[in-house]
Amino acid sequence: MVFSSIPFLFFFFPLCLLLYYLVPFKFKNTILLIFSLLFYAWGEPIYIFLMLFSTFVDYLNGRLFENKKFKHKKLYLIIALTINLSLLGFFKYSDFLIEVINGLFGVSIPLLHIGLPIGISFYTFQTMSYSIDVYRGKVKPEKNFFAYLTYISMFPQLIAGPIVRYETINQELHYRELTMDNFTTGLLRFMHGLFKKVLIANNVGYLWSIISTSTTGELSVMTAWLGILAFSFQIYFDFSGYSDMAIGMGKMLGFNYLENFNYPYIATSITDFWRRWHISLSTWFRDYVYIPLGGSRVKKMINIRNIFIVWSLTGIWHGAAWNFIIWGMYYGILLLLEKFILNKYIERFPNWLKHTYTLFLVTIGWVIFAFDDMSMLNSYLGFMFGIGMNPLIDSMFLYYFSNYFFILLIAGILSTPIYQIIKDRLLKIDNKRTELLIFIIRTVVYLGLLIITTSYLVADTYNPFLYFRF
Repeated sequence: MVFSSIPFLFFFFPLCLLLYYLVPFKFKNTILLIFSLLFYAWGEPIYIFLMLFSTFVDYLNGRLFENKKFKHKKLYLIIALTINLSLLGFFKYSDFLIEVINGLFGVSIPLLHIGLPIGISFYTFQTMSYSIDVYRGKVKPEKNFFAYLTYISMFPQLIAGPIVRYETINQELHYRELTMDNFTTGLLRFMHGLFKKVLIANNVGYLWSIISTSTTGELSVMTAWLGILAFSFQIYFDFSGYSDMAIGMGKMLGFNYLENFNYPYIATSITDFWRRWHISLSTWFRDYVYIPLGGSRVKKMINIRNIFIVWSLTGIWHGAAWNFIIWGMYYGILLLLEKFILNKYIERFPNWLKHTYTLFLVTIGWVIFAFDDMSMLNSYLGFMFGIGMNPLIDSMFLYYFSNYFFILLIAGILSTPIYQIIKDRLLKIDNKRTELLIFIIRTVVYLGLLIITTSYLVADTYNPFLYFRF
């Protein structure tokens, strides 16, 4: 079940909200836990036991750490982390490792073809962060197993993040305010995400699926660039839309998740881009890998090593394929170049040139990210730069550009904070007539967009969630 589906929007979530608000506060976590387990079991009835096991391991660790007489905390932390990483490694990377071994040694070990448990990359990082934070004394252990299980399994963020740390919501697990203002804010945020996902990500994603799987054997330069532009918008509006929906639902349920995106396509450097993109993942690697390795407060060569380790792991986290490893190393190299060489020059650039430099490199990065078939990756990069003497422009480009120009323009505008700036300025106007006018316009627009969105979903059009496979 995905958020942008008829069963979720009109049955599952409304029923959850109804029961959640009807029961006394002491039963709200129970309702949330039941619906979260049902949500996960809808798509993964068997793997729910894997999540329960992983959750229990880290919960037990927290209770052991609580005992001041317990002298083997570090050992048990290592055991817990080993279990977590072993489960993630087995289910996500076993076939990839077998393929590597087969290629290196010329053997034919059969692949396991194990299905990837939904959300395992996200909830594994949450359980690990909990154990590490309890070990460090940063948070107190959760004594109630079902409260801890509610935190891990909470359906708004279970499948594709953001990666919510226990310290962010530990107090709200036991007490939280449920107000009409928060509910309204959360509902609007959820609808923002839904519209971004269905009306923008799905449409530009369909364009990308056509171009990237073209059977013509050759793309013009402009068609190739149009395709990867569509993918760049798709992955942003898909993932940020999902995060918006998760944050909005959390708000409606009384939880305040941290922001996961901050308009990454307005970044003025690669370093700036990664401060804005998938913030919960970037900060996780910073706090639990980069800083423990010494961060930047070490010798230059050690710092370079630390950055390479972090970005190799970032690439591997995204998927079991060589292109993800290359993608991680690509960004590791770019960040090193900026840190030690380029930043002093980039700072002198005018803003338009900073944006151009950043977006060009990010776009190349998305090509690497999009193709796990290395021959297709090489071919597509070749098409983009005319290496195979492919034409600059063709009828295919003219057709798709004319048909998708408007949606690409809207995507470009909404990937900047222009809308947010206008909205904030209008809301600052202390005038009842203006406030009423804004309310009426927003209500009409939202209802119209909701009707259009629903019609898209009823028609069962192209509706994937890209990060489900990570």
